[in-house]
Amino acid sequence: MNRFGIQVELRNIPPLDREFFPMMRFNQAFLATARKPVAIAVERDRGQVAVCHTFIHGTDERYEADCYYMDRLVKCLLWMKGGWKIYVSGDERVGTYLKETYSLTGARAFDADFMADVYERPFEVVICDQVPEEKDVSQAIGRHIDGCRIGFDAGGSDRKVSAVVDGETVFSEEVVWHPKITADPQYHYDGIVAAFKSAAEHMPRVDAVGVSSAGVFINDRTMVASLFLKVPKDQFDAKVKDIYIRAVKDTFGDIPYAVCNDGDVSALAGAMSLEDNNVLGIAMGTSEAVGYVDGKGNITGWLNELAFMPVDAAADAMVDEWSGDIGCGVKYFSQDGVIKLAPRAGIELDESLSPAEKLKVVQSLMAQDDPRAAAVYQSIGVYLGHTLAYYHQLYGCKHVLLLGRVMSGKGGDIILDTCKQVLADEYPELNGKMIPALPDEKFRRVGQSMAAASLPALER
Repeated sequence: MNRFGIQVELRNIPPLDREFFPMMRFNQAFLATARKPVAIAVERDRGQVAVCHTFIHGTDERYEADCYYMDRLVKCLLWMKGGWKIYVSGDERVGTYLKETYSLTGARAFDADFMADVYERPFEVVICDQVPEEKDVSQAIGRHIDGCRIGFDAGGSDRKVSAVVDGETVFSEEVVWHPKITADPQYHYDGIVAAFKSAAEHMPRVDAVGVSSAGVFINDRTMVASLFLKVPKDQFDAKVKDIYIRAVKDTFGDIPYAVCNDGDVSALAGAMSLEDNNVLGIAMGTSEAVGYVDGKGNITGWLNELAFMPVDAAADAMVDEWSGDIGCGVKYFSQDGVIKLAPRAGIELDESLSPAEKLKVVQSLMAQDDPRAAAVYQSIGVYLGHTLAYYHQLYGCKHVLLLGRVMSGKGGDIILDTCKQVLADEYPELNGKMIPALPDEKFRRVGQSMAAASLPALER
C-alpha cells in the first residue's frame, strides 16, 4: 500500500478492509527517509506542555507527505493529551500549513473549536524558533477506601450508584435514564441527586463522593460531554459545567469530591483489580472510550479521547460524521466499526434499527457461529492488533483492558485472539511488554461505581 509515496507491506490485513493502512506503519516508513528535525508542542491547562521532536523530509517532492504526517501527529497529540496552543519549530512552510489547517476556517476547524471550548481559551498555532520544554503533572487519585463513600457512574442509558463503607459495597443500584435526548438540565441534576440520596440512605453518613462520567472534565468541571448533547449552550454553561459539584454541595455540603472521565475510572478499576499500574482501558461501545493510569498509579489529566485519533492512513478511510475527518478510532473500535463492516460481510442491516440494535443483530449471528459475523470480528481484531502497537508506542502501557458491548460474547473472544496473533506476527518486539485482556471476575467485583467511590481522599 502507498500513500504520498510512502510504501508499506503488511502481513496481516483485515479480511473485510483490504485498504486498511495502519497509522504506525505509515509513520515508521515515513521516518525511515526523513532527516530534517522539527518539533511540536501542545500547551494545555496549568501550563502543562507535551513535546514531540521528530523529522520530516523538507523537500518539494515530499511536501505533501510532510504536511500529512505533521497534521496526523498534531491531531494525535491533541486528542491524546489535549491543548489550546500548538507550537511548531523547524520548518516554516509546514508550520504555515498547520496554522491554516488548525484554524476555525481550516480542515481541522472541529478540532480547534472543540479544544477552545474545553480550555476556554482561543485556539492558536504559533510558529517559533524553539518549542517550550515538556511539563507534565499526573494526579494521584483513587484507591481510597476509608470511610463512607458514594460512587456514581453516569452512562448514556443508565446511571449506577454504590454505597461503599471502608472498601465494602453495602448497596448498589442501576437506574435507566435518558440524558442524551433530554434538553432540560434539571432532569440531569435531579437524576444525579436522586442517585446520591438513594446510596446515602444505606450509610450512617457520607464522607466523600466520586463521580465517573463520559466527557471531558477540567478541575471537576464538565467541559464537553455527550450526556448533555441536547442541552442548549447557554444552559450548558450556566447549569451543566458545575452540575456534579453543585449536586454534591447541595446534597451533602462541603465534603471531598472528585469528578473523572469514565475511561480513566475504568483504567483505575483495572489497576485496582490487577494490583498493578500502567493500565490502558479501552471501552468499545457507542464510541471508543479510553482511560489511562500511568506507571505511578496516577491519572494523568490527559484527554485520552482516542475516538478522534487517526488510526488509518488509507485515502478512502471512513468519515467520522462529527469531526468530518477520516480514519479516526471511533469507526474501528465501537459499534460503528461493526456496522461499517457488516454489509461487506454480506449481512444486511435494517436501516430503521438503532446502532445498538444493529450491533445486536451481528452479535446474535455470532452466537450462532455465522462465518459472516466472524469475519467482522476478525477484521476488528486486525485493526486492534496494529493499533495497540501504536498505542503502546504513545503510552508505554503494560496492560490493556478491553471493555464494552463490542467486546462481549464470542465476538470479543475473536477480536482478542486475532489481535494477539497480529501483535505476535507483526510486532514481536512487544512480546511480554504489553498484555491485552478482557476483564476478569475480580475487575467486575471492583466495578466502575466502586472505583469512582475511591477517587477523593478524605481530609485529615
